Parts: sequence; C-alpha cells; structure tokens
Amino acid sequence: MQIYKDRYFYGLFLFALTFGVVFYTIIGFDYTDELCALGLFILFIFFMTQTPDWEMNKALIFTLAVFGFYLAYSLWIGSNSVRGILNDFFVQIKPYLGFFCVYAIKPRMNDERKAILRAASGIFWIFALGIGLTDLFVHRFMVDVFAHEAHFAATVLVISLCHLYASRFTTVDKLKFIAMLALGLLAGRSKFYGFFAMAVGLLIFFMHGRQFRLSLLNSVILLAMAGVMAVVAWSKIDLYFVQAVSGGAERNEIARFMLYAVTPLVLVDYFPFGSGFATFATYSSGVYYSPLYSRYSLDRVWGLSKDYYAFISDTYYPSLAQFGIIGALLYAAFWIYILRKGYKGYLLGTERNRALFYILLLITGYLAVDGIADSTFISYRGFFVMMFAGLILSEMQDSREPAEAPAEE
Repeated sequence: MQIYKDRYFYGLFLFALTFGVVFYTIIGFDYTDELCALGLFILFIFFMTQTPDWEMNKALIFTLAVFGFYLAYSLWIGSNSVRGILNDFFVQIKPYLGFFCVYAIKPRMNDERKAILRAASGIFWIFALGIGLTDLFVHRFMVDVFAHEAHFAATVLVISLCHLYASRFTTVDKLKFIAMLALGLLAGRSKFYGFFAMAVGLLIFFMHGRQFRLSLLNSVILLAMAGVMAVVAWSKIDLYFVQAVSGGAERNEIARFMLYAVTPLVLVDYFPFGSGFATFATYSSGVYYSPLYSRYSLDRVWGLSKDYYAFISDTYYPSLAQFGIIGALLYAAFWIYILRKGYKGYLLGTERNRALFYILLLITGYLAVDGIADSTFISYRGFFVMMFAGLILSEMQDSREPAEAPAEE
C-alpha cells in the first residue's frame, strides 16, 4: 500500500507545483488548487479506510470539529448568505486539510523521485529567470506573466525550497539555494527582502552546526536577525501603517490600514467567537458583500466598497476577526503545534532533519510575514505550501524508518 500511496501523492505534488504554483496565473484556471485539494482528500480517505481502525490524526479531528462549530455558528447568527458562508468555509479550511491530510498519509519520497523534483525545480527556475531578466528590459513583463510581482517572488521561493528539499543539503546545495532564492529580489518586494535576509541568517546559523535552543547567545542572534528583517522591510511598514496614520499614504494603501484599525472593534463587538464566515477581510465577504463594512463605515473606503472591493482580501490577519479571540488563539496554537512537532524531529540530530527543520522554519516565517499584507495562507500558493509543510513534518517524524527503495516498484 505504501508504494501506491507514495506514487499517487508524488504525482499530485508535482501537478500542484506545476499548475497550482508555477503556471497558475499563466493558464488562468482558477480551480487547480480545488482539484488538488479534492484529489488529496480522496487519497486521504482511501488511506484511512485501509488502516485497521480507520486511524485519523487527533489534531485533524479537532480542526474539523472547530471548523464545523464555526460553520454552524455562522449559519446560526446569519453572518452572510448561506452560499457566501459555505464558499468562505471551504476557502478557510483548505490549507489545514492540505497540511493534515499529507501529515496523516505520511508519504515517502525516494531518491529517484527527489532527483526528478530537483530537475523539475531547476527547469522552473530557469523559466522564472528568463521572465525576471526580460522584465529588466521590457516594462511590466513580469506583471503580464505572473499578474503581480509578489506572485513571481512567491513562485521563486517555492521552487527554491523544493529544490533544496530534494537535495542532499551539502554546502554546495545550500549556496545553490541562496543563489536560486536571490532571483526573487528582482520582484522588488520589501517582504521578500526581509524573507531573504531571514533565509541567509538562518542558513548561517545552521551551517555552523549551532544547536537550536533558547540560550542567551541564540536569542541574541535571533533578535539580530529580526532587526535586520525589520530594517529591510521598513518601507512597507511605513507605507501601510505610519503614512496611513499621518495621511501621506496613497488611497490604495489606506484599505489595508483601515482593516487593521477596525479589527479590534470586530473582536470586541463579536466576542469571543467572532463575526462568522464571509464577514470581514475575505474574498467571500466582498463577493457576497458583508453588512459589517457599512456598520463600521468601511464601505466608504476606496477598495472596500460594494462596487469596488479589490483590496478587501489583501491581508490575512484581519480576517481572523471572523473567528474571534478564540479563533485567533487557535490559529497561533496551530503554528505552535507544527513548530513543536518539527523541533522534536530536529532533536533526533540527523543532518537530514536539520535541513528539514530549516525549511519548516522558512515556511513558517514566510507565511507569518506575508500575512501582514497578503492572504497567501488561504490562496493557491498557500495550499501547496501547507502540503509541503505536511510532507516535511511527516518525513521528520518518520526519519528513523528506512526509505522506500525504487526497486520495489
């Protein structure tokens, strides 16, 4: 069963990387991630039914119960139309299913498949390199291909992480990863500058074989890295928050600030479970226009109005107001759960697990920073990244068992 499970997951993983990340905006098919999510869920159900006791991860059961509660709660209070609530429900639960389904399946990727993934990542990077270099001479070429500079940067990031995952994590592989990742700097996004600084800093940390423990020296090093990231990303912090307060921001940047400004009010007014699905700072709350925007006078803000809501889902953290204080705490607990599991695998001491923990930290840092001014976590890119996180964590937990041999197939 392991052989077939690994084979089908690998095909799904490559499909999601190719059409759900690299060529997603190019082909213009918006349901690639939904198809991948459906395929992954079917694979999970098949796997679960083949276990003696229909084994299911307890954290997954808890997550499904939480989302089930919020779905019932949203329908009960009538947070939006039934269609809007259901649409937002599926969007919000998708990244969690991507992670937990893969983590429960525990697929293994042998050396042969990693070699193919490494080659595919290299080809995709060369494609991205061509786009990036052409953009230096052809105005807005990157935007014409990827729809936004941030999408180009995110694609380069995912490609580089996949290539590193499929490597042996030698010194050459580490340097190659940084070189590949540097391509994303052409996008000119401050968030990516901060992420790149974090990637280099953590790599130096791990290359020197330093034990990842909360000692005084390690804490100083991490604080210094955070300071560098803040300095690099200051232009965006100034743009989204400082200038918005002082009145110097452009009107397309005010929308983000206003969502953050109103978030505490929503959390207080709808304590403790929030305003419900499809009500605040999500795509569904714009399509099925939420009454909360007029209640808090946000319908007068350019980019958040009923006629033009293009910036309504440009952030992620404000959308946690839909789940209230309880939901925000559960979101934090989810990431603590992932990092604790990863750290336990890291403590096994193998070089491979050190590399995987490094990648897991980068994924966590990327989504943490990106959530300030983007909703990547619940986007098509977020779904693949969460699948990737599930793959990494499952391999770390399974590192003591021998890998599948290609000859068995």
